[in-house]
Amino acid sequence: MCGIVGYIGHREAYPIILKGLKRLEYRGYDSAGIALFDGEHLNLCKTKGKVTDLEERIEKTTSTAGKLGIGHTRWATHGVPNDVNSHPHYSNSGNLVIIHNGIIENYEALKKELIKRGYTFQSDTDTEVLINLIEDVMLNENIKLGKAVQIALNQVVGAYAIAVFDKTKPNEIVVAKLGSPLAIGIGNDEFFIASDASPFIEYTEKAIYLEDEEMAIIRIDKGIKIRKIKDDSLVNPYIQKLQINLEQIEKGGYDHFMLKEIYEQPIAIKDTYRGRLLVNEGIIKLAGIEDNMKKFLNADRIIIVACGTSWHAGLVAEYIFEDLARIPVEVEYASEFRYRNPVISEKDVVIAISQSGETADTLAAIKLAKSKGAFVFGVCNVVGSTIARETNAGAYTHAGPEIGVASTKAFTTQITILTLMALRLARAKGTISSSDFRLQLQELELIPEKVTQALKADEHIKLIADKYKNSRNFLYLGRGYNFPVALEGALKLKEISYIHAEGYPAAEM
Repeated sequence: MCGIVGYIGHREAYPIILKGLKRLEYRGYDSAGIALFDGEHLNLCKTKGKVTDLEERIEKTTSTAGKLGIGHTRWATHGVPNDVNSHPHYSNSGNLVIIHNGIIENYEALKKELIKRGYTFQSDTDTEVLINLIEDVMLNENIKLGKAVQIALNQVVGAYAIAVFDKTKPNEIVVAKLGSPLAIGIGNDEFFIASDASPFIEYTEKAIYLEDEEMAIIRIDKGIKIRKIKDDSLVNPYIQKLQINLEQIEKGGYDHFMLKEIYEQPIAIKDTYRGRLLVNEGIIKLAGIEDNMKKFLNADRIIIVACGTSWHAGLVAEYIFEDLARIPVEVEYASEFRYRNPVISEKDVVIAISQSGETADTLAAIKLAKSKGAFVFGVCNVVGSTIARETNAGAYTHAGPEIGVASTKAFTTQITILTLMALRLARAKGTISSSDFRLQLQELELIPEKVTQALKADEHIKLIADKYKNSRNFLYLGRGYNFPVALEGALKLKEISYIHAEGYPAAEM
């Protein structure tokens, strides 16, 4: 994943964009860059490395003036990570500037055509091809930027979230989306652009999340106009009130976000079952299940699609659903599922799990399952995310923002919601007795306190870590429910320490 940030309005853009890029660092990247327009000059700075490296370079070499700007953190796809391949990129004329997340699959063919027309390229990226394609359309057709972007994107094969501006028209930014997330924050005579809402949460509570194949022309004097890229039809935007606050996306005294999120697990689990787990009444209330109970009760099987940590949560859910609700479950990597020709019917229920609600492979798996007639239920954390909108029904985990690169509270809250689902279905099917059901509810309510107690072992855990810090290989063993937990533990060690680790079934040793 990469990160996009943009601003147009009455404030200085640089501090907003820089802070926004820092908030998007959790998405992973290898280079960063910012372009600012001060009304006369385009000031562009980019570098391989971290946002802090970019900040140091800008302070030494680049003016930070300007109320229009875009910024980007890049994870290299086309072209190695270096200063030249970093974003933003500008067109041959120097007038158009772009940032782009995603992959343009037909960029080589487009590049050959542009070279024939006299265009030259400084980088190896597909993004520089795209900005020059937009300029070529704009000049040949003698049209405005927004229309040129639309025509150019209809020639593109691939995925993208882009932000483009023309320095000769500094009151306008054009953005577009297909397969990569893009949010627009709406302030008072100002607009914010970002991959998610965290870069602009202290400035506005109002946001629009673009749908796939939508573009927005954002003008200071005329506001936002959203159109479909394919047919140019106008879209009536849905403005959401954001559900996160500034405190949730700050470190709050912890050394890093991952540590903060580990210690947030008790409250995150409690927030996930709040209003759903009603122990005194002896019931579970999940609107997404209640409204679609027949789909679940008549299902031949449940297919869970997910990636990474969410896939591990799905493996735990396989045990829980089969044990409690007696429904056959298959767990699939979304990245593999989407490229197969899976046997799916209208009697299948597909559960798609994703913390962000934007996982590209999981989204592709959802579209495939829906095309086969399956009922798709989403489990995600981010309100208003693409998966939340694309699925037939779903449930939020309410874990709060997860900024750390390595997932923690998302895993435990996903298991929480999946357990609630399995218990509710088990009760509806009569595969669990009333007394056992009540006992399970009582035990679930105790989980946050048990997690709190486990976290009090932190000093002992530090001693263990110090003892084994120089070991080169780790095996995590588990049986039954604990086998997926072993896989998740091994993944965490690999992600954080870069030490080799494997999860393995204990019975196979």
